[in-house]
Amino acid sequence: MPSPFTQSCYVCPDRFQRQGMRMKVVVLGAGVIGTTTAYYLALSGHEVTVIDRQPAPALETSFANAGEISPGYASPWAAPGIPAKAAKWLLMRHAPLIIQPRPDLAKVAWVGRMLMNCTASAYGRNKSRMVRLAEYSRDCLIDLRRDTGISYDERTQGTLQLFRTQAQVDAAAKDIKVLQADGVPFEVLDAAGCIRAEPALAPKRDKIAGGLRLPGDETGDCFKFTNSLAQMAAAAGVVFRYGVTMKHLETAMGRVVAVQTSAGRIAGDAFVLAMGSYSPLMARPLGIKLPIYPVKGYSITVPIIDASRAPESTIMDETYKIAITRLGSRIRVGGMAEIAGFDMTLSPRRKATLVHSVEDLFGGAGDQSRAEFWCGLRPMTPDGTPIVGRSPVDNLFLNTGHGTLGWTMAAGSGRLLADLISGRAAEIESGDLGYGRYQGIAA
Repeated sequence: MPSPFTQSCYVCPDRFQRQGMRMKVVVLGAGVIGTTTAYYLALSGHEVTVIDRQPAPALETSFANAGEISPGYASPWAAPGIPAKAAKWLLMRHAPLIIQPRPDLAKVAWVGRMLMNCTASAYGRNKSRMVRLAEYSRDCLIDLRRDTGISYDERTQGTLQLFRTQAQVDAAAKDIKVLQADGVPFEVLDAAGCIRAEPALAPKRDKIAGGLRLPGDETGDCFKFTNSLAQMAAAAGVVFRYGVTMKHLETAMGRVVAVQTSAGRIAGDAFVLAMGSYSPLMARPLGIKLPIYPVKGYSITVPIIDASRAPESTIMDETYKIAITRLGSRIRVGGMAEIAGFDMTLSPRRKATLVHSVEDLFGGAGDQSRAEFWCGLRPMTPDGTPIVGRSPVDNLFLNTGHGTLGWTMAAGSGRLLADLISGRAAEIESGDLGYGRYQGIAA
């Protein structure tokens, strides 16, 4: 396998080479976002330390997500008509949205800000931002895969958004408009076209009203990817400190100078906050109010027992907002949005919804008696766009708030932040991706 550190397209900038500015960068979080950031920082010549409370990489939100890398499907949850749809979803037996009634001021504030983004103009702006970063990330991942030979049960056969009703087909027009504006390839399919893309759907033809296929999308196991990339980063000198709890950031003269941890004080020249849903807790003492709320998602991973009945790539079941993804000899079924704070209880009712979706479309493909049930907390912003860039504290950088799209946006977010930390010009417009948009600085 070629060395992961011979990418001719990604070298240290001349300014840093001339001045010898090799910084010590501390990355907080070893999920897919923190690990990709550390990898690209290592390629830039920095001394990197990654800290995580878990005993290994990708053991929280990155562990068993839906597996889809879907730039074209990158969309904010806040959209026109969502308030009315949400009221209907709450009454469904297999509901894609669950709001726990326990009082929570943070939840109320976050939901309020999300509802403010449920306009046509906000949706178009936010989706365009998300697609821009997601498309860039997919391209970065292609380069990374080519240059390193990394393997993670990847497939490059696109995503099919499956519509069960004509109303869903009609509602896709707003997404198609953004895809056209951003030059993202897509195909609008009838039932027969959906079956050509996913032959195992043939017995369910009467359930299909149409589909939107995004041929540039990919799939893969985020956990496998993150662990392999962490090994490559470690081989380049990145130090991973596992089993270390981060307590607070220590500041002096308006800068972060160290992070206090259960293993003592760890100093650095620059710091990256990539702690997902826990990022606001670390940032708040510094006066940084990150509008990120943990939205719980669930998945099951099912071994395939009949490949002829299994999906070829990823299907987005629009009715239940569930992704069904082929990962090698397994099917990953993931989705739902449960607004319940940091509660990590596994609900049998949520598992029943996942099983219903996959069995309704791909019945008999997997052995449900051996399904592995999991949940994770997605770090959601009210506008759907992650927060990637500088914070109000000079040497603290943010790479968080990716919601359901951390796997989709990981490579691009990591490379973008490494560019910003290293003083390089970003390869995509990034001013509206940072924290400043919540302060009216960039929008």
